[in-house]
Amino acid sequence: MPASDAWNRLWGPHRMAYLKGENKPSHTDSGDECPFCFAPSMGDDTLVVARGELVYAVLNLYPYNTGHLMVCPYRHVPDYTDLTTDEVAEVGEFTQHSMRTLREVSGAQGFNIGLNQGSVAGAGIAGHLHQHVVPRWGGDTNFMPVVSGTKTMPQLLVDTRDIIAAGW
Repeated sequence: MPASDAWNRLWGPHRMAYLKGENKPSHTDSGDECPFCFAPSMGDDTLVVARGELVYAVLNLYPYNTGHLMVCPYRHVPDYTDLTTDEVAEVGEFTQHSMRTLREVSGAQGFNIGLNQGSVAGAGIAGHLHQHVVPRWGGDTNFMPVVSGTKTMPQLLVDTRDIIAAGW
């Protein structure tokens, strides 16, 4: 065993699967391997918060903050320029609705909203467009991610899903 280096550590070994990309689709074809194609076909006991005609909102399985949603088109498209005018409009409507709902149910004070277009831009699943809606609060950034690379989440995903879905 190595000598102590005086660091206290919090271990989150479940995150290693995400960091290594395990179970992440390696292709851009739609189908069962694409979680954004598969999620809407599951029942209401999933992390899907709301369903529209062309898009849906789902909680991020690896959230940056509690309530981190993604707005996804049902159609498997990789790029924002591939969306139809109607899909763009509904992505916008769902983004606005997400913000209003998160403000109401969690008191969110701000948001990070964005699309990572392509794997080189940070898209974990580049083959299926998804827009992040990340709620923010004053003081939500603290020493944990900086010092230990760990994010503290005050609520289970299923509980967060129930609260947001009820508020939707």
